[in-house]
Amino acid sequence: MGHTPRRRTVPAGALLLVSLVLGASACGGSSNPLADPPYDATGQVRVTGSQEGHKADPSKPLEVETSGGDRITDVTATDAAGRYVKGELAADGSRWHSTGALAAGAHYTVRVSTEDEDGAQGRRTIGFDTNPADRLLRVSFGPQNGTYGVGQPITAELSEPVQDPAARAVVERTLRVESTPAVQGAWHWIDNRTLHYRPAEYWPAHATIDVRATLDGIKVGGGLYGGPSKPVRLTTGDRVEAVTDAAGHYMTFTRNGEVLRTIPVTTGKPGYATRNGVKVILGRESFVRMRGTSIGIAEGSEDSYDLPVYWATRVTWSGEYVHAAPWSEGSQGMDNVSHGCTGMSTANAKWFFDNVRVGDIVKVVGSAGATMTPFDNGFGDWNMPWKQWREGSALVGGKREGTGPADMARMRPRL
Repeated sequence: MGHTPRRRTVPAGALLLVSLVLGASACGGSSNPLADPPYDATGQVRVTGSQEGHKADPSKPLEVETSGGDRITDVTATDAAGRYVKGELAADGSRWHSTGALAAGAHYTVRVSTEDEDGAQGRRTIGFDTNPADRLLRVSFGPQNGTYGVGQPITAELSEPVQDPAARAVVERTLRVESTPAVQGAWHWIDNRTLHYRPAEYWPAHATIDVRATLDGIKVGGGLYGGPSKPVRLTTGDRVEAVTDAAGHYMTFTRNGEVLRTIPVTTGKPGYATRNGVKVILGRESFVRMRGTSIGIAEGSEDSYDLPVYWATRVTWSGEYVHAAPWSEGSQGMDNVSHGCTGMSTANAKWFFDNVRVGDIVKVVGSAGATMTPFDNGFGDWNMPWKQWREGSALVGGKREGTGPADMARMRPRL
């Protein structure tokens, strides 16, 4: 005996969304109602959150209600990207409501399963669109696609400031970094617009790193929604490390653990001591004109200089380089006479320049100078202990206000 649908009417003026008439239940049928095909529910359920022919407000919850004795057994709501909307079903099956925010400018498909008093199963599927957002939060990743050294951090620059801890957590959950081989890593909020990502240790050599965001359409808070972003793919080269012992006046250059060259150097003299710690190569400039006035040295004073400099490898934005210094070759390997840079012979500087890339590691030990700061003068990220780094994540620390420096220092050439 076939399933006979029951006819019910929906009250007029039914809420904000599409009225789903989910009707029909069994008055007979097989002895096992679960074996019958689902009936097309046309009268028992309504979904609130949009109107027929109109777009839904993504800031309002999605609600599914039933009447006339039928109960809701399951609701799934997904957008076109396959993202599910979290929700909660009442114990009596009369109502389901979303507990997660809808995305802006998205198309949703809602699938509702019901059951009548006789145990017959009903189904109904509808689709609707949400309004686009008035304010979009965009993220720009850095660096650009390419091959880098194993010390290169990932950066994320936001188009608008995000300070609220809950909003930060929403943003951070959408920022995805996947590497092959896999490593443990974390985002760290530098300020309200800037995040850096690094592993606990340096990246593996010859790794592939994919960076993307799933922020598009996601509600961040305060009327702000995520916008589209462009993914980046990075690869790493060999593990190159250049370690300068400022007290010993030598640099040891290694590639994948093998020492390739030991180079006599000179570093910063008293009053201009070179920064200790790990720095990351920011760029390579075959020629730079360096002037003492750029770092506050008065023209014509004893320490004044204005020099053409070749084979300059930059490690800070304020002007610290590894470069050729033919004028100090007599002191290289013996004494520190520079204004903060690491100087070496022209031949060694050219060799260094030709054997490094952006993202390679330059470390200084044994200097009387302070330790390289983590964020305001280049990439000193590796000078922050891993435990402290993780506490800068909104998903781990959660209380960081992010009042650190937002902008890098201006480039000021310095010897």
